[in-house]
Amino acid sequence: MKDKAFLISHGVNVEKSLELFGDIETYNDMIQTFVKEVPEKMGKLKSYKEISDMANYAILAHSLKSDARYFGFENLGELAYQHELKGKENDMYYVTSHFDEFIGEIEKAIRIAKEYLGIEDGADTLESAKDFDSLNVKDKTILVVDDSDIVRNFIQKIFDDTYEVLIANDGNEALSIVLENIDNHRIVGMLLDLNMPNVDGFEVLEQFQKQNLFSKIPVSIITGEASKEMIEKAFTYPIVDILNKPFNERDVKRIVERTILFQETM
Repeated sequence: MKDKAFLISHGVNVEKSLELFGDIETYNDMIQTFVKEVPEKMGKLKSYKEISDMANYAILAHSLKSDARYFGFENLGELAYQHELKGKENDMYYVTSHFDEFIGEIEKAIRIAKEYLGIEDGADTLESAKDFDSLNVKDKTILVVDDSDIVRNFIQKIFDDTYEVLIANDGNEALSIVLENIDNHRIVGMLLDLNMPNVDGFEVLEQFQKQNLFSKIPVSIITGEASKEMIEKAFTYPIVDILNKPFNERDVKRIVERTILFQETM
């Protein structure tokens, strides 16, 4: 189908999304990742709720909030935001009481996206998406550390003809990639999310500080966590810049150029 009017009629703020993605073709490519990725996140949400792991529940709700806002699912974005806040407050009563509503809104967004893409329920035949998990490093490589496939794939698409883009799902994976490639000087910059499960962005920054890695790989932050305290904490490390989500192609190009220029002048 891929009829923009269909999305608008179902309350999807497509025009806001296009301010981020730039054109409907990119939106169409990226929303396939959303359909593919969100069911797994939904399952993890249920698991975290069942074991009362509100810290990781909040991180995942934060990720869903960003995804929903990227694609114009504003109701889902607001619900995810509330669950993120309540998860951070360890408010199990709120999370449990409103969980079915949250899951229902996620399922609704998936149904709308699938119908828009022309995918029947139960079908798993999305248009083939590129696998960006390769660890092969070419000349001039950017490392993107984020637990969202949508963010990683969007950045990959922007720089597809310019740089090799390596990806890491969390801080532990990022540090492994950095240490494996630190001597070949091919990683010219890293974009690092702060709010991730397992090893978060601040733990990566701390390891960079301890191992004197900032002088070898400049780091800029990409984050949906815009609190004054977190920004101030991030700037206690010698990072280049911070880019708040949601961002568009122009924003990403600007921060990558600044980060790489910083590395070239060192």
